[in-house]
Order: sequence, then C-alpha cells, then structure tokens
Amino acid sequence: MNRYMPLTGHDSTIPALVIDTQAPLDVLYDAASYRIRAVTQFLENLAFREEISSDAIVLHDFALLLAIPLRDGCDLLDVIGRKLNSQNL
Repeated sequence: MNRYMPLTGHDSTIPALVIDTQAPLDVLYDAASYRIRAVTQFLENLAFREEISSDAIVLHDFALLLAIPLRDGCDLLDVIGRKLNSQNL
C-alpha cells in the first residue's frame, strides 16, 4: 500500500487530499469516526424536523454535502481494514 492514498471522492490527476496510510490506527479511526458521526448527526436532525422542503435542488445539495464526509470516512475505514489485514499475515 502506498504511503499516501488519495481520497476517492474527488477525481483528479493530482490529488490534493490524501490519507497517510502509515498513520496510527487510532488516528485513522478518529478521523473516520468524526466524519461518519457528523453525517449521522445531520441526518438524525433532519429526520426529526416537522417540515422538510422537497425542493429537488435542496435535496441534491444535502445529498452532496453528506456524501463527501461519508465517502472520506469509508476511505479511512478501507485503510484501517488493509492495515489490520496486513498485521494478521
């Protein structure tokens, strides 16, 4: 595994945002957890609202807003899984 893995949410020939795959597991976990919990908190708050706008543009923007940190969290979990699998070999 390369030391720096680009985030998959932004397709670019020169990645500006990367994950340090050699970071300690607890640091990677904290970063993943923070992003996933932020998305979860927002969705829970949205679910308990009395009135939700069904404007397609607004819903699209919310979906994009939530997809970015969720994908980052999944990328971090992928690195954690690879590191744990390599330790078990």
